[in-house]
Amino acid sequence: MYVLRGGRVADAAGTREADVAVADGEVVAVGEPGAVDDALAALGDDGEPTEVDADGQVVAPGLIDAHVHVMMDGRPDVSTAVSDSDYTASYRAASNLKSAVSAGVTTVRDLGSRGTLALDAGEAVAAGDIDGPRVLACGRNVIMTGGHGNWFGREADGPAEVRKAAREQLKAGADVLKCMATGGVLTEGAVTGAPELNPEELAAFTDAAAPTDTPTAAHAHGEEGIKNAVEAGISSVEHGTFMDREAAEMMAERGTYWVPTASALRGIVDNGVEAGIPEDAVAKAEDAADRFDDAWDHALEAGVPIAMGTDAGTPFNFFEEIPGEMAHMVEYGLSPERALEAATVNAADLLGLDDVGRVEEGYAADLVLLNADPNEDVEAWREPDAVFARGERVE
Repeated sequence: MYVLRGGRVADAAGTREADVAVADGEVVAVGEPGAVDDALAALGDDGEPTEVDADGQVVAPGLIDAHVHVMMDGRPDVSTAVSDSDYTASYRAASNLKSAVSAGVTTVRDLGSRGTLALDAGEAVAAGDIDGPRVLACGRNVIMTGGHGNWFGREADGPAEVRKAAREQLKAGADVLKCMATGGVLTEGAVTGAPELNPEELAAFTDAAAPTDTPTAAHAHGEEGIKNAVEAGISSVEHGTFMDREAAEMMAERGTYWVPTASALRGIVDNGVEAGIPEDAVAKAEDAADRFDDAWDHALEAGVPIAMGTDAGTPFNFFEEIPGEMAHMVEYGLSPERALEAATVNAADLLGLDDVGRVEEGYAADLVLLNADPNEDVEAWREPDAVFARGERVE
């Protein structure tokens, strides 16, 4: 048990003075000191809670990153990881997850890793075998033969094959299904905005997810691919770099989430070929970056729901730097309050989690102790003073 005393609480409900009590992995009380003490006493536990002095500090929900790749480590050329053994990939995933939770990220959604790596990592975290955030994962991406990410995806052509590939991921325990609706930046020869899975294949993909109400995600840069994904009923569009006004309005009307992953483009464009990133990837990223401002303008004007995601693991996009995505979102037009919502309640809604993302009684004790109010200062997320994941303080 922990009691965080004398500070303020900041989440999507605003910022207010309150103590916070944690027991058995969840928040058991938020409020005045007396009420918090009464709530702890009512638990009937003879043990004394550990007191945490939060004077002058702010208790906020842990961040949720809705788009990571635990098998990648930010290296300049992601293709060089292809030859790594499964053991090496596992060690890397464990290191990435430790870095993420230490930075205040208490939930991640892996949107594509080799085999069952990310699914297994989630089980290892839940069992306490490794340190890290809660992990939800898609297993393998469903892609067209030779499509974007073919070196670790599940290739499938035609509605029947796509449906079978999606069902294979569900059988393996996937929490979300992910497909490639367009080409991408990091696959040599792929055309970034060109449609890949066609409308019929995308419809089969979402049809496979429907019986279990499993969320779906589509990697989509180009306008046509975005619209194809939205019409198929995809839950979230990942990247959405070339989003036009029509696509934004479609997403807003249908409640399709946008996960912008600004950190992915920044990592490539800011470092370039001089840092060892393949020339083809840099050229495509620079073109995408030129269009990204417009995508934000369209999304904000239309009211597209936004969830935070980074694409962590891509070039110079490190897990320990995930909180930097919050500042990027503010640079593109979100207020600090809306960035907080994107990384907490919105992301939780997208992931289908109803007990994370707020500092409220009955919610999971995924908390960060910050030195400034994140509803006012987006930089507050960068260096948490303390992190609690599922009620345990992270060392």
